[in-house]
Amino acid sequence: MNPDLSLALSLADEADAITMRFFRAASLSVKTKVDRTPVTEADLAVEKLLRERLGRERPDDTIVGEEFGVTGTSARRWIIDPIDATKNFMRGIPVFATLIALENVAGVVSAPALGMRWWAARGEGAFCNGRRIHVSAIATIEEAQLSYDDIITWEKCGLRDPFLAFERRCGRARGFGDFWGHMLVAEGACDISPEPEVALWDVAPIQVIVEEAGGRFTDLAGNARSDGGSGVSTNGLLHDAVLEALR
Repeated sequence: MNPDLSLALSLADEADAITMRFFRAASLSVKTKVDRTPVTEADLAVEKLLRERLGRERPDDTIVGEEFGVTGTSARRWIIDPIDATKNFMRGIPVFATLIALENVAGVVSAPALGMRWWAARGEGAFCNGRRIHVSAIATIEEAQLSYDDIITWEKCGLRDPFLAFERRCGRARGFGDFWGHMLVAEGACDISPEPEVALWDVAPIQVIVEEAGGRFTDLAGNARSDGGSGVSTNGLLHDAVLEALR
C-alpha cells in the first residue's frame, strides 16, 4: 500500500475516535465563523490532532485545513476537512465524514457513524470497507441516478434553471449531498453528483477516489482539478453530456 495512503488511513482512525466521542453529545460546543458557517469543538479537535501528527510524520509537507488555513510552502500538500457536513453532525444526522488527502496522490473519506470508509491511491484502485469499487456503466442521462446537495446553491450561482431542467431528464434524483453523493458515484450506486460551489478540502480526496474507481471528476468548466471552486463526479460515460447540460 502507498505509504501516504497508509498514513491517511491511520489519521482517519484517530479522527473517527474524536468525532464519535462528540457525535450526539448534549454538551457539544458550536461557534459561528466569519463566513456564517458553524464550527464545532469536534471540527477543531480533529484538525488540530491531524496537523500535529502530520507535523511529526511529514514535517516537510504543506498542510491545508478548513479551520486553521495553510501551514508550509511545499508543493506536497495535505488537505484536511475535519468534518464534512458539520450541520448534519450538529443535528445528530450520521451523514458526515472526515476528508483527508495528499493532493492528487491519495485520499480517504471516513464516515464512522455510517460505518463506511472509502479510500484510494494513484494506480492502486479505489476501495470501500476493503472492497474494491467501480463506477457504473449507465450510458444515458435518462437512465442515470443523480445525487445533488441543494437547489439554493444552484440558484445562488445563477444555474437554477439549467440544473432543474437537467434533473428532470435524469431517471432518478435524490438529495444525498456532501461527500456521500460522490462516494455513491465511485461505488456505482449513483451516476452523477455535481456541486456548483465547493472548497478544495470538500473534494480533494473525492477526485482521487472517483478517478481510481474509473470515473471522472472535474469542475463545471471541465478541468480535472479539485481547486476549481465546483465539482462534478460521474461514471465517465456521462461526463461531457452532464457538463454541457449544466453550462
